[in-house]
Amino acid sequence: MIKQILGRLPRKPGKAGDSRDAAAVMAGNGTEPSNSYSVARSMDPGNKRAGNGDYAVPPGVTPNPVMNGAVVYHSNEPLPAFKDVAASEKQNLFVKKVNLCCAVYDFTDPTKNLKEKEVKRQTLMELVDYVTSANGKFSEVVMQEITKMVSINLFRSSNPTPRENKAIEGVDLEEDEPLMDPAWSHLQIVYEVFLRFVASQETDAKLAKRYIDHSFILRLLDLFDSEDPRERDYLKTILHRIYGKFMVHRPFIRKAINNIFYRFIFETEKHNGIAELLEILGSIINGFALPLKEEHKLFLVRALIPLHKPKCVSMYHQQLSYCITQFVEKDCKLADTVIRGLLKYWPVTNSSKEVMFLGELEEVLEATQLAEFQRCMVPLFRQIARSMNSSHFQVAERALFLWNNDHIENLIKQNYKRFNDEELKQEESDSKREALWKRLEEMAASKPGESNPSVTPNGKSSQAAG
Repeated sequence: MIKQILGRLPRKPGKAGDSRDAAAVMAGNGTEPSNSYSVARSMDPGNKRAGNGDYAVPPGVTPNPVMNGAVVYHSNEPLPAFKDVAASEKQNLFVKKVNLCCAVYDFTDPTKNLKEKEVKRQTLMELVDYVTSANGKFSEVVMQEITKMVSINLFRSSNPTPRENKAIEGVDLEEDEPLMDPAWSHLQIVYEVFLRFVASQETDAKLAKRYIDHSFILRLLDLFDSEDPRERDYLKTILHRIYGKFMVHRPFIRKAINNIFYRFIFETEKHNGIAELLEILGSIINGFALPLKEEHKLFLVRALIPLHKPKCVSMYHQQLSYCITQFVEKDCKLADTVIRGLLKYWPVTNSSKEVMFLGELEEVLEATQLAEFQRCMVPLFRQIARSMNSSHFQVAERALFLWNNDHIENLIKQNYKRFNDEELKQEESDSKREALWKRLEEMAASKPGESNPSVTPNGKSSQAAG
């Protein structure tokens, strides 16, 4: 009976194209319609790119079309366990098991394909164990098949949800219950397989970069818009691992994240994964070498500081504040730029947002040195004064708390003596000016009717022209 069930399991997909139109990328949330877990395939015979090219039908296997045009293959023989084959055959068996996991099912209906789903789940667990305990470099075929299986399972299509406009309307999405993906029981194990594959010492980055390429990374980044926080957490860990392992991809990853931020700030103001992307960047910024490259400074000015603009900034403000503070700690000369950027986007009518800004301002000021503080202190304290006079008690209280910070107090004290000296100079100048005008008035009053030479405020006389 088990042999008959396993004999009907899907084995290996057909031609998997690299066209982004053929495999629609998840760009909205983690909720799928009933047919969303099928994979559209490109049938272009010329599409034979490494990692996403043509796949031959295994011997003894018959192609069989399944959901929405996705093609899988059914074998007549069940797959043995890894422990039952020789060491030399384990990688071949691994490839076969990976191909079996390319089958996709409808998880919105819990009554469909129960046996097939369970066999796939068990096979995925076997793959996790194999990748974790691998003792020997993964072959190029293994890398190709893993990335293919991951692409088929993860890069699925999505439809917009009715909640998509809430961020623009200012509704706090954190209060809403996140939409959990019904296929997570399988997706989680797929993510685990891929995470351990990327992190494994047996994965050669020079070979794997042919399959974990720019196209693959872009589709992975698109998944960050998932509404399922569990998926975003896996994506965060995986992308961070990819960034660390594939040095050649680092500039591209930073640029791609920048583009996501630009689109979010200036176009949509809708994205579920901004916080997770900022968490990755916080770690990346922490590793920047000194002196900072101009590229990184431009990223601060053009992307990070404008992220204070969207109404839903509360969803990612903690991570954003960490990134901003990291920049100032790396290069204290950026403090003036950051503080003026905060003042530019300072909230006018949103009290809770203003409290967040005051908290971030305190963190930035803690890393600010005297020279940069003096450049921006006039507009800075004008804003602080407005916050102290706010009708909202939390805003006023948070502004007053700045004086509890020893570093900020020292910055103020160092400028207090400078301020007093300037005040004394101004008083002396005012006294001299007042005495001079009094002298002029006395001279004019002592000789009425006479033509007197005019005396300028600097004490010099000038004869009126006759």
